Amino acid sequence: MVNGGCKACRAAWKAVAITSIVIQFNALTGCSSSNGSSEEKTKTDSVAVKSSAPVTDSVQKVAVVQTASADTTEKDPMKADTLQFAGTLPDTLLPKHRILAYYGNPHSKKMGILGEFPRKEMLRKLDQEAERWQKADPSKPIQKALHLVAISAQGAPGKDGNYRLRMSDKTIRKVISWGAQHGAIVFLDIQVGLAPLKGELAFLEKYLKLPYVHLGIDPEFSMKTGARPGSKIGTYDASDVNDAVQFLSRIVKENNVPPKILVVHRFTQRMVTNYKNIKLDPRVAVVMDMDGWGPPSLKIDSYKDYIVKEPVQYTGFKLFYKNDMKKVDHRSNHKVPHLMEPEEVLALEPKPLYIQYQ
Repeated sequence: MVNGGCKACRAAWKAVAITSIVIQFNALTGCSSSNGSSEEKTKTDSVAVKSSAPVTDSVQKVAVVQTASADTTEKDPMKADTLQFAGTLPDTLLPKHRILAYYGNPHSKKMGILGEFPRKEMLRKLDQEAERWQKADPSKPIQKALHLVAISAQGAPGKDGNYRLRMSDKTIRKVISWGAQHGAIVFLDIQVGLAPLKGELAFLEKYLKLPYVHLGIDPEFSMKTGARPGSKIGTYDASDVNDAVQFLSRIVKENNVPPKILVVHRFTQRMVTNYKNIKLDPRVAVVMDMDGWGPPSLKIDSYKDYIVKEPVQYTGFKLFYKNDMKKVDHRSNHKVPHLMEPEEVLALEPKPLYIQYQ
């Protein structure tokens, strides 16, 4: 954990928890051609202004157990001639669209909405949520997405001592096929634990060659000090983000696919260091995603402090169906906890172009 800051910051440190942490450990409880050109960087299109930021953080933990799936009905998503992406896939998604993603893992009901319900019910809920967001802002077409934790941080070291679990090829292909058949793009998320990021990127390369598969990286679980995931908040440097950008850029160039999207989760200042050194690439759109949970006023403060004040390219905002409902927002007129409505999120400046539900 990171300590320090003003009295309000310390209060926030106690109140805000964070993105789902994936811990398999009994002692723990819980878990185009151009993107971002200067012509496209407008105030309302998820581009921020610079300043400094205080620090808040906390942790929640859950377990994921990978089991064999009985669902064998999906076609093979690795074969482009046997599985076509439903609908039309635009050459460039950002900033022309707003992405609405469901996050989680099909092997864990607690990690997020993606695994909490059976596939058909989950996709039906995603459709309903997409309709709400489209109604709230008709000017931005909604692109639905599934955000799979494909490599999850662990509380135990595993055979290689890296404190991370790679999902099976079958699990990854299954979620990719869910998205492709439903007209939803797919994000594969990496929680490295103690493993080098480049090795985990290489593990996912064959999937990322697909035109509708994108990438997420989570600094929270990048344990550069060798600490066990969940014992403290991890970090990525700009150099790590640049490695991911360069990796995706190469995939786009070599495979002649549309530009990729890289989502970087963040809810504290120290989770991403030297942000000014992040180098943008026209083949990759970089989204800095505000990943904290809590009452709306605290989430808005985090967005301003850690996303808006340290701008990169585009911004994202995460909503938690359960954790955001734990506390009453005493800085609002609401008498009971409430989940932020699309209109409340769209009142932010810049308006987030990536929305994630867990």
